[in-house]
Amino acid sequence: MLVLLPPSEGKAASGRGASLKPESLSLPGLAPARAAVLDELVELCQADEEKARDVLGLSVGLAGEVGKNAELRTAGTRPAGELYTGVLYDALGLATLETAARRRAAASLLVFSGLWGAVRIGDRIPPYRCSMGVKLPGLGALGAYWRTPMETVLPEAAGDGLVLDLRSSAYKAWKPKGEVASRTASVRVLHAQIVDGVEKRSVVSHFNKATKGRLVRDLLVTGARPKDPAQLVEVLRDLGYVVEAEAPARAGRPWSLDVVVTEIH
Repeated sequence: MLVLLPPSEGKAASGRGASLKPESLSLPGLAPARAAVLDELVELCQADEEKARDVLGLSVGLAGEVGKNAELRTAGTRPAGELYTGVLYDALGLATLETAARRRAAASLLVFSGLWGAVRIGDRIPPYRCSMGVKLPGLGALGAYWRTPMETVLPEAAGDGLVLDLRSSAYKAWKPKGEVASRTASVRVLHAQIVDGVEKRSVVSHFNKATKGRLVRDLLVTGARPKDPAQLVEVLRDLGYVVEAEAPARAGRPWSLDVVVTEIH
């Protein structure tokens, strides 16, 4: 199983280990594209702080993020699983997993990134600020830039198992196609509440992120290994989730799964 995750804007304030070693990162087929993004981002942030803030969409209060980007090659690093600290990653709680579950996490979780393309949670990277929505002057919109290298690298990473897609729309630079898409389940989380006696559903950021983190944790802890989207639906229901599934209308399309929640414990 390959689990596709978004990153989080919340990150550890600093690295604590050796500086970046690009050649050590997973998915080496993305290395040339990573180098190009890294080069332009560092050059931009070293040359003109105001322009860099504008390109990155940062407020004056976040000017320090530009300085971090300028030092990416020499800054200390952390495993990606420690670097990201947002709601999804808090709920996932990688640090509190037992050994077997941690191994499963290392093998199955893939985090998408505007700077790195995609990394595994054991890959050591420095704190950075560069979303997939950024448009760098030389490379253009990163969401579009990453599509070509990912088209050749990500299908191989997916192997022949289930692909569980928990990414937000901004990070869907790679969209599974063909046979890979047929064993892909794209999940959204809906918050259900009763208003004037009628159930209404909506996508609420906190519920969405926290539920996705809990869902992944539950799969890792139990060691569940669904082979396809239909089996995933059964597994999640056995774990207590309310899941509504829609099989694709034709072959070569991903499944759509709605996980319905009323509250987060």
